[in-house]
Amino acid sequence: MNFDYTDKVKDMQARLLAFMDEHIYPNEKRFFAEIAENRANGNAWIPTKIVEELKPKARAAGLWNLFLPHSPRAPQGLTNLEYAPLCEIMGRVPFAAEIFNCSAPDTGNMETFERYASEELKDEWLEPLLRGEIRSAFLMTEPAVASSDATNVQCRIERDGDEYVINGTKWWSSGAGDPRCAVYIVMGKTDPEAPRHSQQSMIIVPANTPGVKVVRPLTVFGYDDAPHGHMEVTLTNVRVPVGNMLLGEGRGFEIAQGRLGPGRIHHCMRTIGAAERAMELMCRRLNSRVAFGKPVSAQGVWHERLADARIMIEQARLLTLKAAYMMDTVGNKVARAEIAMIKVIAPNMATQIIDWAIQAHGAGGVSDDFPLAYSYAHQRTLRLADGPDEVHRNAIAKLELARHIASAPQDVEMPITRGS
Repeated sequence: MNFDYTDKVKDMQARLLAFMDEHIYPNEKRFFAEIAENRANGNAWIPTKIVEELKPKARAAGLWNLFLPHSPRAPQGLTNLEYAPLCEIMGRVPFAAEIFNCSAPDTGNMETFERYASEELKDEWLEPLLRGEIRSAFLMTEPAVASSDATNVQCRIERDGDEYVINGTKWWSSGAGDPRCAVYIVMGKTDPEAPRHSQQSMIIVPANTPGVKVVRPLTVFGYDDAPHGHMEVTLTNVRVPVGNMLLGEGRGFEIAQGRLGPGRIHHCMRTIGAAERAMELMCRRLNSRVAFGKPVSAQGVWHERLADARIMIEQARLLTLKAAYMMDTVGNKVARAEIAMIKVIAPNMATQIIDWAIQAHGAGGVSDDFPLAYSYAHQRTLRLADGPDEVHRNAIAKLELARHIASAPQDVEMPITRGS
């Protein structure tokens, strides 16, 4: 495995770093100030002006839709291995990925449209998503069941002539709070009597379809993530054409396997960037403060933490690159153990390093004067999103047993749980 970045990737890295320095870091405070102003005026669910101003600049710089593998619709698309160092840079600032049209859940939804939708659906929904004109949401998790096992999903999708009728309640529907959110991908049950992994299907639902109701935003450690949001959504007798079904009835798990693998590794790539940013802020803080007659950075406990942090980041990055390489060369199914491992390692690594960075900042670390508290909340959430740690560890263990014990399961599927 050769993880050296190509000249093309090195050039894009340099251009992306320059864009971050010129346009994104200087506007972090403005981004959150705009949201605060909108909230004070009675509506936090308004797209920020700064993000919309920067999107055309990113597109003009050739830093647009980098996540999507090369295709006629994404001529600038990259492999997973090429995208990894660029996604890591975007992960240093929470809102940066959207500026490059590389943010969840749109990335996973665009890949789903690209792989599984009809040409008509691609023209209607994928094209405006690729242009950044609309946003989307993925509706999988439900409040009434343990959605870490997606066979529990109870939302019903029933055929009625030339339409499907959908009834159910979803939550943690990331992106559904954004007024630009125009389309949902919904996972639901089409045949309760079918084999366990053939009961579920995925279907396209325009957000303005009668019967769709966004009930409320859900908070993450008190953050509502406006104007993006994680919403509870009810679907009551929602009718869509039969042509909105992806691939066909009973193929929801197949689609989910294809969607969630790239989504998981993208989260991990951004997580490494968040950890690097926390490491940087921690070092600056330690070097700038004096306690008990000497710089805080001279205190021995911080040497141990900084050393451990660097080791942890490098380990996570290498495993992420390995997983990306395998996804590119042998496919997601063969790489399922590596994807599961990095999904466990990366957010756990990041939350530990961000926690140390918060500690280094003292009381300021838990305030919104620094980006650490918000970053911690997001990274802690990723231990649940796209499958909780326990489910991924279970899959890894079964795969390991299958290598050594003849009676162990021989075909362990990746866990299918809701993600951003």
